[in-house]
Amino acid sequence: MSVDNLHDSKIRIDEHSGTPTTGHEWDGIEELNTPLPRWWVWTFYATVIWSLAYCVVYPAWPLLHGATEGVLGWHSRAAVVQDIADLQATRAPILAKIKDAPLDSIEQNPELLAAARTVGRVAFLNNCAACHGAGAQGAKGYPNLNTDAWIWGGKLADIKTTIEHGVRWDADKQTRVSSMPAFGRDGILTPAQVSDVADYVRTMADLPDAIAPETKGEKLFNENCAACHGVNGEGNREVGAPNLFDAVWLYGSDKAVVVNRVNQGGGGVMPAWKGRLDDTTIKALTVYVHSLGGGQ
Repeated sequence: MSVDNLHDSKIRIDEHSGTPTTGHEWDGIEELNTPLPRWWVWTFYATVIWSLAYCVVYPAWPLLHGATEGVLGWHSRAAVVQDIADLQATRAPILAKIKDAPLDSIEQNPELLAAARTVGRVAFLNNCAACHGAGAQGAKGYPNLNTDAWIWGGKLADIKTTIEHGVRWDADKQTRVSSMPAFGRDGILTPAQVSDVADYVRTMADLPDAIAPETKGEKLFNENCAACHGVNGEGNREVGAPNLFDAVWLYGSDKAVVVNRVNQGGGGVMPAWKGRLDDTTIKALTVYVHSLGGGQ
């Protein structure tokens, strides 16, 4: 018996549905030869025709250098460029006002303030949120911009300078520069002295688990730290020295963290945005950050 005859011998009419079987059977389960619904078949044919037409009308087939242009010559990139151009044309009048307005006067004008906050928020999310967080709440090593604990100053002019020139950004000659000495690593203080300074700082910050330092802790602080941070630990924005006793901790308040900062010194880096962002966007970003709640 041929293979075809053997296959045909397995085809039968299912007694329950009256439908012929295909001859395929798995573990006693037979496959019915039920044709697809007519509407489904025609829908499938229509999608095939649609896909072929789409490939002709729009860019579709990849080539060695680029792709087919399509009959309409439409490109999603060109559409996005046009949408951006339309948006810029719509915003142009209010952006021109922001550009020409003195920085201090923008917040006094409700129209300019609203526009600046809108533009500034977009710029912040696109450029700053990766470090400072979408809500500007900061993270370990990245300041919270909602508070009044400013390292370099929280006035409009201060914020604008920080945004324009960054912090410790070597490519900008006007960047804000300061560096905390590595007191432990460079042998300026012994491990025991570093521990005493850390205890003194944590006690003055009223941390609940702080160990009361000996008198030598305060003496070491005054001799090594007060020149930048102040005798009372209030900080100095001229040199970017933070307030140590305001309960706002950039890297954390645990004893080990404080000891590590005294040991290693240094400081964080912020890019300079002048040249990356236009002057109007920087002004809007300045106003946005200043209006978050911590601006002075």
